[in-house]
Amino acid sequence: MLATLPSYLMAQTRSGLKQKTLSSVGEFVRFSDPTTETFVVRLTSLKSASFLPAAANRFVSVKERYLLFSSDRDGSLSPYQVNLRTGVVHKLANGVRLSPESLCLDPKERWVYFIDDAKLQRVEIAKKESRRSAAETIAEGVTRFSISPSGSIFVIRAGALEQIDNGTTTRLVAADGIDCLSHPASKGCLITNETSTNGREFWYAASDSTKPVLLAKGAISDPFWSPDGRSLVFLRDITTPNVTLAEIHEVGTDGAGERCIAPTSQFAAFAPNFDGSVFVGASRSKAQPNVVLLLRSAKREMTLCQHHASHPAMVSPAFSPDARRVYFQSDEEGKPAIYSVNVELLVEPPSESGEV
Repeated sequence: MLATLPSYLMAQTRSGLKQKTLSSVGEFVRFSDPTTETFVVRLTSLKSASFLPAAANRFVSVKERYLLFSSDRDGSLSPYQVNLRTGVVHKLANGVRLSPESLCLDPKERWVYFIDDAKLQRVEIAKKESRRSAAETIAEGVTRFSISPSGSIFVIRAGALEQIDNGTTTRLVAADGIDCLSHPASKGCLITNETSTNGREFWYAASDSTKPVLLAKGAISDPFWSPDGRSLVFLRDITTPNVTLAEIHEVGTDGAGERCIAPTSQFAAFAPNFDGSVFVGASRSKAQPNVVLLLRSAKREMTLCQHHASHPAMVSPAFSPDARRVYFQSDEEGKPAIYSVNVELLVEPPSESGEV
Protein backbone atom coordinates (compact mmCIF):
# COMPACT_ATOMS: atom_id res chain seq x y z
CA MET A 1 0.00 0.00 0.00
CA LEU A 2 2.81 2.43 0.86
CA ALA A 3 4.58 1.60 -2.37
CA THR A 4 1.59 2.70 -4.45
CA LEU A 5 1.03 5.94 -2.54
CA PRO A 6 3.16 8.43 -4.53
CA SER A 7 1.31 7.81 -7.80
CA TYR A 8 -2.04 8.16 -6.01
CA LEU A 9 -1.04 11.47 -4.48
CA MET A 10 0.25 12.78 -7.79
CA ALA A 11 -3.11 12.00 -9.39
CA GLN A 12 -5.10 13.53 -6.57
CA THR A 13 -3.24 16.81 -5.98
CA ARG A 14 -1.82 17.86 -9.33
CA SER A 15 -3.93 21.03 -9.18
CA GLY A 16 -1.08 23.20 -7.86
CA LEU A 17 1.18 24.16 -4.95
CA LYS A 18 -0.25 27.54 -3.91
CA GLN A 19 -1.70 28.01 -0.45
CA LYS A 20 -5.47 28.01 -0.26
CA THR A 21 -7.49 29.32 2.66
CA LEU A 22 -10.32 26.94 3.55
CA SER A 23 -13.71 28.62 3.59
CA SER A 24 -15.34 29.06 7.03
CA VAL A 25 -12.66 27.06 8.86
CA GLY A 26 -11.08 29.64 11.13
CA GLU A 27 -7.33 29.99 10.72
CA PHE A 28 -6.91 26.84 8.66
CA VAL A 29 -4.81 27.14 5.50
CA ARG A 30 -4.44 24.24 3.07
CA PHE A 31 -1.54 23.82 0.66
CA SER A 32 0.19 21.13 -1.38
CA ASP A 33 3.57 19.97 -0.15
CA PRO A 34 6.25 20.74 -2.77
CA THR A 35 7.88 17.33 -2.38
CA THR A 36 4.94 14.89 -2.44
CA GLU A 37 2.04 17.19 -3.37
CA THR A 38 0.24 15.86 -0.31
CA PHE A 39 -2.40 18.24 1.06
CA VAL A 40 -1.18 19.77 4.33
CA VAL A 41 -3.34 21.99 6.56
CA ARG A 42 -1.85 24.64 8.82
CA LEU A 43 -4.20 24.82 11.78
CA THR A 44 -2.89 27.90 13.60
CA SER A 45 -2.14 31.47 12.61
CA LEU A 46 1.41 32.71 12.01
CA LYS A 47 0.66 35.87 14.00
CA SER A 48 1.58 34.01 17.21
CA ALA A 49 3.60 30.96 18.26
CA SER A 50 1.69 27.69 18.75
CA PHE A 51 2.93 24.40 20.22
CA LEU A 52 1.66 20.83 20.44
CA PRO A 53 1.67 18.83 23.68
CA ALA A 54 4.06 15.89 24.02
CA ALA A 55 3.35 13.17 21.45
CA ALA A 56 2.72 10.61 24.21
CA ASN A 57 -0.10 12.73 25.67
CA ARG A 58 -3.74 12.46 24.64
CA PHE A 59 -4.42 15.85 23.10
CA VAL A 60 -6.99 15.11 20.36
CA SER A 61 -10.63 14.25 21.01
CA VAL A 62 -11.96 12.14 18.15
CA LYS A 63 -15.52 12.18 19.48
CA GLU A 64 -15.77 15.94 19.99
CA ARG A 65 -13.27 16.80 17.23
CA TYR A 66 -10.92 19.22 18.95
CA LEU A 67 -7.17 19.53 19.50
CA LEU A 68 -5.30 20.96 22.49
CA PHE A 69 -2.35 23.31 21.99
CA SER A 70 -0.49 26.19 23.61
CA SER A 71 -0.17 29.69 22.19
CA ASP A 72 1.10 33.13 23.14
CA ARG A 73 -1.59 34.90 21.09
CA ASP A 74 -2.84 36.81 24.13
CA GLY A 75 0.61 37.76 25.39
CA SER A 76 1.61 34.85 27.64
CA LEU A 77 1.73 31.17 26.75
CA SER A 78 -1.65 29.66 27.63
CA PRO A 79 -3.64 26.47 26.90
CA TYR A 80 -6.16 26.49 24.03
CA GLN A 81 -8.34 24.12 22.08
CA VAL A 82 -9.23 24.35 18.41
CA ASN A 83 -12.42 22.85 16.99
CA LEU A 84 -11.31 20.65 14.09
CA ARG A 85 -14.68 21.04 12.36
CA THR A 86 -15.13 24.80 12.55
CA GLY A 87 -11.61 26.08 13.24
CA VAL A 88 -12.85 28.06 16.25
CA VAL A 89 -10.07 28.61 18.81
CA HIS A 90 -11.05 28.67 22.50
CA LYS A 91 -8.82 29.73 25.39
CA LEU A 92 -8.96 27.29 28.30
CA ALA A 93 -7.08 29.20 31.01
CA ASN A 94 -4.66 32.06 31.58
CA GLY A 95 -1.06 30.88 31.65
CA VAL A 96 1.74 32.24 33.84
CA ARG A 97 4.71 29.97 33.10
CA LEU A 98 3.00 27.20 31.15
CA SER A 99 4.86 24.03 30.12
CA PRO A 100 3.43 23.67 26.59
CA GLU A 101 4.30 19.97 26.27
CA SER A 102 2.33 19.14 29.42
CA LEU A 103 -1.25 19.55 28.12
CA CYS A 104 -3.13 16.26 28.42
CA LEU A 105 -6.73 15.03 28.42
CA ASP A 106 -7.92 12.67 31.13
CA PRO A 107 -9.23 9.25 29.92
CA LYS A 108 -12.86 10.45 29.97
CA GLU A 109 -11.96 13.68 28.13
CA ARG A 110 -13.63 15.79 30.78
CA TRP A 111 -10.54 17.60 32.06
CA VAL A 112 -7.41 19.14 30.57
CA TYR A 113 -4.37 18.79 32.84
CA PHE A 114 -1.24 20.92 32.52
CA ILE A 115 1.72 22.30 34.47
CA ASP A 116 1.83 26.05 34.97
CA ASP A 117 4.26 27.78 37.31
CA ALA A 118 5.29 24.37 38.74
CA LYS A 119 1.66 23.61 39.63
CA LEU A 120 -0.30 20.67 38.26
CA GLN A 121 -3.62 22.20 37.27
CA ARG A 122 -6.73 21.10 35.50
CA VAL A 123 -9.61 22.86 33.80
CA GLU A 124 -12.91 21.37 32.72
CA ILE A 125 -13.65 21.20 29.02
CA ALA A 126 -16.50 23.62 28.41
CA LYS A 127 -19.57 22.27 26.63
CA LYS A 128 -19.91 25.67 25.03
CA GLU A 129 -16.85 27.31 23.51
CA SER A 130 -17.88 30.71 24.86
CA ARG A 131 -17.48 29.52 28.47
CA ARG A 132 -14.30 29.19 30.49
CA SER A 133 -13.88 27.34 33.78
CA ALA A 134 -11.46 28.34 36.52
CA ALA A 135 -8.30 26.25 36.75
CA GLU A 136 -8.01 23.95 39.76
CA THR A 137 -4.64 23.19 41.37
CA ILE A 138 -4.05 19.49 42.02
CA ALA A 139 -0.45 19.58 43.29
CA GLU A 140 2.40 22.06 43.65
CA GLY A 141 6.11 21.73 42.94
CA VAL A 142 5.46 19.37 40.01
CA THR A 143 7.97 19.12 37.15
CA ARG A 144 6.35 16.30 35.15
CA PHE A 145 3.19 14.18 35.28
CA SER A 146 1.44 11.38 33.41
CA ILE A 147 -2.17 10.21 33.58
CA SER A 148 -2.82 6.45 33.63
CA PRO A 149 -5.77 4.81 31.82
CA SER A 150 -7.44 4.31 35.21
CA GLY A 151 -7.30 8.04 35.88
CA SER A 152 -4.62 8.03 38.57
CA ILE A 153 -1.82 10.55 38.10
CA PHE A 154 1.93 10.00 38.43
CA VAL A 155 3.95 13.12 39.25
CA ILE A 156 7.63 13.91 39.75
CA ARG A 157 8.29 16.43 42.49
CA ALA A 158 10.70 17.00 45.36
CA GLY A 159 12.98 14.21 44.14
CA ALA A 160 10.32 11.50 44.12
CA LEU A 161 7.79 9.74 41.92
CA GLU A 162 4.35 10.00 43.49
CA GLN A 163 0.94 8.62 42.58
CA ILE A 164 -2.21 10.67 43.11
CA ASP A 165 -5.39 8.60 43.17
CA ASN A 166 -8.78 9.97 44.30
CA GLY A 167 -7.08 12.74 46.25
CA THR A 168 -4.65 10.40 48.03
CA THR A 169 -0.92 10.86 47.34
CA THR A 170 1.47 7.90 47.65
CA ARG A 171 5.25 8.22 47.39
CA LEU A 172 6.56 5.38 45.20
CA VAL A 173 10.32 5.77 44.67
CA ALA A 174 13.06 8.40 44.75
CA ALA A 175 13.28 10.06 41.34
CA ASP A 176 14.91 13.18 39.93
CA GLY A 177 13.68 12.41 36.44
CA ILE A 178 13.05 14.86 33.63
CA ASP A 179 9.94 13.00 32.46
CA CYS A 180 7.56 10.15 33.28
CA LEU A 181 5.13 7.93 31.35
CA SER A 182 2.42 5.85 32.99
CA HIS A 183 2.08 2.17 32.12
CA PRO A 184 -0.90 1.40 29.81
CA ALA A 185 -2.23 -1.15 32.28
CA SER A 186 -1.76 1.20 35.25
CA LYS A 187 0.98 -1.06 36.61
CA GLY A 188 3.54 1.63 37.29
CA CYS A 189 5.42 4.37 35.52
CA LEU A 190 8.48 4.95 33.37
CA ILE A 191 11.00 7.53 34.59
CA THR A 192 13.45 9.29 32.26
CA ASN A 193 16.71 10.48 33.82
CA GLU A 194 19.18 12.77 32.07
CA THR A 195 22.80 11.69 32.54
CA SER A 196 24.51 14.06 30.08
CA THR A 197 23.74 16.40 27.19
CA ASN A 198 22.85 13.47 24.92
CA GLY A 199 22.59 10.69 27.50
CA ARG A 200 19.46 9.36 29.21
CA GLU A 201 18.26 6.42 31.23
CA PHE A 202 14.82 4.78 31.18
CA TRP A 203 13.74 3.25 34.50
CA TYR A 204 10.53 1.33 35.08
CA ALA A 205 8.98 1.70 38.53
CA ALA A 206 6.35 -1.03 38.84
CA SER A 207 3.51 -0.41 41.27
CA ASP A 208 4.18 -3.68 43.10
CA SER A 209 7.94 -3.08 43.52
CA THR A 210 10.06 -0.57 45.43
CA LYS A 211 13.07 -1.13 43.17
CA PRO A 212 12.95 0.40 39.67
CA VAL A 213 14.37 -1.58 36.73
CA LEU A 214 16.81 0.00 34.27
CA LEU A 215 15.42 -0.60 30.78
CA ALA A 216 17.88 1.32 28.58
CA LYS A 217 20.57 3.97 28.69
CA GLY A 218 22.68 6.01 26.30
CA ALA A 219 21.66 8.24 23.36
CA ILE A 220 17.96 7.39 23.67
CA SER A 221 14.74 9.41 23.45
CA ASP A 222 10.99 9.35 22.74
CA PRO A 223 9.82 6.38 24.84
CA PHE A 224 6.39 4.81 24.23
CA TRP A 225 4.82 1.74 25.80
CA SER A 226 3.64 -1.04 23.52
CA PRO A 227 -0.18 -1.39 23.56
CA ASP A 228 -0.03 -4.43 25.85
CA GLY A 229 2.55 -2.82 28.15
CA ARG A 230 5.00 -5.71 27.82
CA SER A 231 7.71 -3.64 26.21
CA LEU A 232 8.98 -0.12 25.59
CA VAL A 233 9.78 1.29 22.14
CA PHE A 234 12.12 4.25 21.73
CA LEU A 235 14.70 5.95 19.50
CA ARG A 236 18.39 5.10 19.87
CA ASP A 237 21.20 6.95 18.10
CA ILE A 238 23.94 4.64 16.85
CA THR A 239 27.24 6.47 16.30
CA THR A 240 29.62 5.22 13.61
CA PRO A 241 32.92 6.79 12.43
CA ASN A 242 31.16 8.58 9.56
CA VAL A 243 27.58 9.18 10.64
CA THR A 244 25.08 8.89 13.48
CA LEU A 245 22.19 6.57 12.68
CA ALA A 246 18.78 6.55 14.36
CA GLU A 247 17.02 3.26 15.03
CA ILE A 248 13.72 2.32 16.66
CA HIS A 249 14.43 -0.15 19.47
CA GLU A 250 12.30 -2.27 21.79
CA VAL A 251 13.02 -3.69 25.25
CA GLY A 252 10.98 -5.74 27.73
CA THR A 253 9.88 -4.43 31.12
CA ASP A 254 12.59 -6.57 32.75
CA GLY A 255 15.28 -4.62 30.88
CA ALA A 256 16.39 -7.65 28.87
CA GLY A 257 16.40 -8.41 25.17
CA GLU A 258 16.76 -4.96 23.64
CA ARG A 259 16.52 -5.23 19.87
CA CYS A 260 16.28 -3.05 16.80
CA ILE A 261 12.77 -2.89 15.28
CA ALA A 262 13.78 -0.84 12.26
CA PRO A 263 16.43 1.62 11.08
CA THR A 264 15.14 5.08 10.23
CA SER A 265 16.03 7.95 7.93
CA GLN A 266 17.64 9.92 10.74
CA PHE A 267 14.52 10.33 12.91
CA ALA A 268 14.91 13.09 15.50
CA ALA A 269 11.45 12.38 16.93
CA PHE A 270 8.80 9.73 16.34
CA ALA A 271 5.54 8.24 17.59
CA PRO A 272 3.63 4.97 17.01
CA ASN A 273 0.02 4.56 15.96
CA PHE A 274 -2.51 2.96 18.32
CA ASP A 275 -1.26 -0.64 17.83
CA GLY A 276 2.42 0.04 17.09
CA SER A 277 2.23 -1.22 13.50
CA VAL A 278 3.13 2.13 11.91
CA PHE A 279 5.44 4.91 13.08
CA VAL A 280 5.58 8.56 12.08
CA GLY A 281 8.91 10.33 12.36
CA ALA A 282 10.61 13.67 11.74
CA SER A 283 13.90 13.33 9.89
CA ARG A 284 16.89 15.40 10.96
CA SER A 285 18.44 15.07 7.51
CA LYS A 286 19.37 18.50 6.15
CA ALA A 287 18.89 17.26 2.59
CA GLN A 288 15.49 15.69 3.29
CA PRO A 289 13.85 17.35 6.32
CA ASN A 290 10.63 15.36 6.01
CA VAL A 291 7.78 13.89 8.02
CA VAL A 292 7.89 10.16 7.27
CA LEU A 293 5.70 7.09 7.75
CA LEU A 294 7.47 3.82 8.57
CA LEU A 295 5.67 0.48 8.29
CA ARG A 296 6.95 -1.80 11.06
CA SER A 297 6.46 -5.15 9.33
CA ALA A 298 8.05 -4.18 6.01
CA LYS A 299 10.57 -1.71 7.49
CA ARG A 300 9.75 0.63 4.60
CA GLU A 301 9.43 4.40 4.71
CA MET A 302 7.26 6.84 2.78
CA THR A 303 7.53 10.62 2.84
CA LEU A 304 4.38 12.50 3.82
CA CYS A 305 5.63 16.07 3.53
CA GLN A 306 8.45 18.44 4.40
CA HIS A 307 8.82 20.03 7.82
CA HIS A 308 11.94 22.25 7.47
CA ALA A 309 11.94 22.93 11.22
CA SER A 310 14.99 24.70 12.62
CA HIS A 311 15.21 21.95 15.25
CA PRO A 312 13.83 18.62 13.92
CA ALA A 313 13.13 17.24 17.41
CA MET A 314 10.58 20.04 17.92
CA VAL A 315 8.42 18.64 15.07
CA SER A 316 7.00 16.11 17.54
CA PRO A 317 4.82 14.21 15.02
CA ALA A 318 1.91 12.19 16.40
CA PHE A 319 -1.11 10.23 15.18
CA SER A 320 -4.64 11.11 16.15
CA PRO A 321 -6.21 8.36 18.32
CA ASP A 322 -8.12 7.04 15.29
CA ALA A 323 -4.93 7.11 13.16
CA ARG A 324 -6.67 9.12 10.44
CA ARG A 325 -4.41 12.15 10.73
CA VAL A 326 -0.85 13.06 11.64
CA TYR A 327 -0.20 16.27 13.55
CA PHE A 328 3.17 18.01 13.80
CA GLN A 329 4.68 21.43 14.45
CA SER A 330 7.27 23.48 12.59
CA ASP A 331 8.71 26.99 12.48
CA GLU A 332 9.35 26.79 8.74
CA GLU A 333 7.11 29.79 8.07
CA GLY A 334 8.67 31.99 10.75
CA LYS A 335 6.83 31.19 13.98
CA PRO A 336 6.02 27.73 15.39
CA ALA A 337 2.70 26.54 13.98
CA ILE A 338 0.67 23.31 14.00
CA TYR A 339 0.04 21.27 10.88
CA SER A 340 -2.11 18.29 9.92
CA VAL A 341 -1.90 15.61 7.20
CA ASN A 342 -4.67 13.14 6.34
CA VAL A 343 -3.40 9.52 6.35
CA GLU A 344 -6.67 7.58 6.54
CA LEU A 345 -6.00 5.90 3.17
CA LEU A 346 -2.59 4.78 4.38
CA VAL A 347 -3.01 3.60 7.97
CA GLU A 348 -5.64 1.15 9.17
CA PRO A 349 -7.94 2.67 11.82
CA PRO A 350 -8.83 1.01 15.15
CA SER A 351 -11.58 -1.59 15.34
CA GLU A 352 -15.20 -0.43 15.40
CA SER A 353 -15.20 -0.90 19.15
CA GLY A 354 -13.27 2.35 19.30
CA GLU A 355 -10.49 0.87 21.43
CA VAL A 356 -7.15 2.57 20.79
